[in-house]
Amino acid sequence: MKSLNKERSFALASALFPNEEWILKEKNIWVAKSRLIEEYKEPVKWEKEMSQVRILTEKGSVAFFLPEKPMKGQFFKLCADLVLDGTVTEMKTTSGTRATLGTAFRFAYKQGIELLKNHLGMSEHSVFIRLMSEFSIGSVKAKIAGELKGRKDSGQFICFFEYLGELRIWSYDELRSIISRI
Repeated sequence: MKSLNKERSFALASALFPNEEWILKEKNIWVAKSRLIEEYKEPVKWEKEMSQVRILTEKGSVAFFLPEKPMKGQFFKLCADLVLDGTVTEMKTTSGTRATLGTAFRFAYKQGIELLKNHLGMSEHSVFIRLMSEFSIGSVKAKIAGELKGRKDSGQFICFFEYLGELRIWSYDELRSIISRI
């Protein structure tokens, strides 16, 4: 499975950024050569992102960190962080209220869409949130289900509950079904 994830991830990352070179940084973690400058220019940010992705790669996932570059017409960076197991994925760490969780999810969701909107046939994107707040699993599922209401694309919501030390993964369809049952 890991070999298939690596092949799918490499193929997607290379399709999105065909002129990029991919450097193996750690086991199951490749980084776009152009992004490696972040390690030296923003070491605190770099270590935060690496600690997030290690949660996933230590459980067998394969990650390709994408280049950081501003999207057309944007003055700030709006590009998903990586390809994880063959899917464009944006990572966030958040704490605070459920409203803060919703805002983090919406922003991460938008970053995945923005990256894929110019690539026909590619629509699956996921969001990974490292949650520092002590919300119940049911509360988080309900909040994200509400954020997905009216959206049709596919992907997964991946959440690491820091206080529990647990990683949970739900498809967008699974979460949207919560709303339809209400």
